[in-house]
Amino acid sequence: MKKRSPLSPAQLLIYAFLFLLFTLLVILLFCSGKDEKKFTRLTHELFVEEMTSNTLTMHYNLAYPENFGIHNYKPTLPVFQPDSKKHTQELQQLLEQLRSIHPENLSESDAYTYELLKGTLENSLASGEFIYYQTPLSPSSGMQSQLPILLAEYTFRSKRDVEDYLALLGQTDAYLSSFLAFEQEKAAQGLPSSAHALKQTRHQCDTIITADALNAGTHFLQTSFEERLDDLVKQSILTPKEKTLYVKENNLLLHNIVQPAYTKLADELFLMEDAPGIPDLPSGLCRLPDGRRYYENLLIAETGSYRSIDEIKQLLQQTLRQEYQAITQLAKEHPELMEYLQNASYESLPCGDCSSILNDLQHCMQNDFPALPSSTRSGAKAIIKPVSPSLAEYCAPAFYLTTPADDSDTNVIYINQKEPISDLELFTTLAHEGYPGHLYQNVYVNQHFEKEQVNKVRQILWYGGYLEGWAIYVEFYGYDYASRILSEQGRETDALCVQLAKHNRSLLLCMYSLLDIKIHYEDGAIEDVDSFLKVFGIDDKDSARDIFCYIAEEPCNYLKYYLGYLEILSLQQEAKALWGENYSDRSFHTFFLNAGPSDFQTLSNYLEKSTSPHID
Repeated sequence: MKKRSPLSPAQLLIYAFLFLLFTLLVILLFCSGKDEKKFTRLTHELFVEEMTSNTLTMHYNLAYPENFGIHNYKPTLPVFQPDSKKHTQELQQLLEQLRSIHPENLSESDAYTYELLKGTLENSLASGEFIYYQTPLSPSSGMQSQLPILLAEYTFRSKRDVEDYLALLGQTDAYLSSFLAFEQEKAAQGLPSSAHALKQTRHQCDTIITADALNAGTHFLQTSFEERLDDLVKQSILTPKEKTLYVKENNLLLHNIVQPAYTKLADELFLMEDAPGIPDLPSGLCRLPDGRRYYENLLIAETGSYRSIDEIKQLLQQTLRQEYQAITQLAKEHPELMEYLQNASYESLPCGDCSSILNDLQHCMQNDFPALPSSTRSGAKAIIKPVSPSLAEYCAPAFYLTTPADDSDTNVIYINQKEPISDLELFTTLAHEGYPGHLYQNVYVNQHFEKEQVNKVRQILWYGGYLEGWAIYVEFYGYDYASRILSEQGRETDALCVQLAKHNRSLLLCMYSLLDIKIHYEDGAIEDVDSFLKVFGIDDKDSARDIFCYIAEEPCNYLKYYLGYLEILSLQQEAKALWGENYSDRSFHTFFLNAGPSDFQTLSNYLEKSTSPHID
């Protein structure tokens, strides 16, 4: 038997190195797998906790909770509990758990989710001490007006859905009472809402749900309930007898729980309006203790932009000049436009009804935007509904209700018919709310996330700048499409008027965004708003007062839309520089939609790592 030669020192060194490399690789693989499991468990627990703590939220996010690991839950409409200390401790614990995970050990998709979740938690923690600066009963976006709409559109897919809905109705009194208690506590803390806001909210409570409408059986929470039950009867999910019993229970709850809850809220707000220490009009956040810091945090939360206030202001001022120059240049080159603008003939489009407009928009957008990941070019079904007369006074001109992650087939767009609307306004509104706006974006993201099995926790991360910025961005595409349609008809001057209207719309949104900063960060008063508006030919003190009050009561709302839009334009320029001749608008839109709702800092970092454009 041949004797094996002893290993040389060099060979021993090589073997030792290979063994060490193998050991390190095993450790890395073990750590990587451990971090993936920790992240999956942490995000799943967070997702389930968020969903089961608010059944209304869960129902609008998930059509079939059992497919997301949620089988047992108690129907819950959570009372508002402003416990900042407890909330801060929970956020700190979550952040500690998250920071114990190394994102470099996660998949690319989970690493991106990690960064988004970390940023959201950090900003929430920074805002935790300002709990009493919130306005859950805001006249423009408060839950007193949002709740009835969410209840009216609460989809019934099963008997359990009906029973959950009725259970939520039964909790309405405790729910609204918690907001009232919060308003009273805000006032006790020296941070009261203004009499102007309290009066508006009280008026809404007096008119949203009235005894007269309920007694007549004509309230939309009665009629819509029966319509939804009829669909279940047609599908043999309910019997006619069960429907009758459910209708009776719904009416009892509306009469005995919901309507009295709104009456109580209205009465208590009325008592607060003239109480000592209640200011007549709202004011900017900067007048509150450390209000400027709160405003900075709120800006990040609402817009997803991490720019400084000074940088945002400079960006807005530059855009304002550009839009003003575009308007004056068009008017100079085409003096005939002024006559056309007065006649408003350009607002007349060959567009038909809402369904026809949505079809036209889908046709117009084919070359600019990717197809829906799991649908044909016909897209998802859109139902157009009028806003109930009892809500019309304080509802937006139009709004889209998001669909669950696992059921985006049927979508609802509400149109407020309180004021007459021109063809052009309807066309661009449906571009904003429908295609290629909120409806298209929501369905696209839902389908893409399902296809790519993106972490479910993304469903609870909200980014207003991404969502509303996109809606403004594509609304301007709507103006361009309308202009193209008019040009194809030989109406060139009307087409130019539409372009002028687009620049004017952008100018106004930019003005209001600057006023947001002036009011909330620079302590601007009504007189300052009045002076600012006069520069642009708006010389109406009542209008200045209304604009001041709205912006003071809804901080960052205009910035959510318009700064979000400007951030998308900035991201688009980055993509053009990175992709060069491979860039196209369609590829940029595909990248943006595939990434899903995000803050713009994380989105920009993700774009820098993207080596090639995304083609659908």
